[in-house]
Amino acid sequence: MAVIVWVVEGTWPACVDAVRAHTPRGADVALLHVTTSEVPGVARGSLTGLLGRGHPAREPEARLRASAAEAARETLDAAAARLGRPCSRLDRSGDVEREVVAAANGADLLVLARDGDRSRPGPRSLGPQSRFVVDHAPCPLLLVWPESAPDETVLPPPPPRRP
Repeated sequence: MAVIVWVVEGTWPACVDAVRAHTPRGADVALLHVTTSEVPGVARGSLTGLLGRGHPAREPEARLRASAAEAARETLDAAAARLGRPCSRLDRSGDVEREVVAAANGADLLVLARDGDRSRPGPRSLGPQSRFVVDHAPCPLLLVWPESAPDETVLPPPPPRRP
């Protein structure tokens, strides 16, 4: 069984715990972290646009990429330690939701967490990237709450019945 775990800052512990609880011990688990490629480019463009021609010594792009890579490594290391079993680590950058969907191609299960409004169930409990992944994933999904799920008292009222 090939399992992809989408590791996102703030919600990854719930995903790793779900893998430990719901997948066989011998599953082939891959921890996936995707860093957006937008931030370093925006930083470079803003420096150039606001301050005139850029100077290589002041270019923030390389520093931001290095910082993002280090943060990704630390997050993947923490997730692997929490998982407590053999796993591979995938560190990608690009369009986050598309990279997740591409990584899930051929997998038996993709594990992700709700990342929107977690005060009640419903479509708004998924952020835009997670919604895209849920809608386009090429494999079954395990969608988890990062903390305890809201109870049934927060469900909206049923729609009115037509006569």
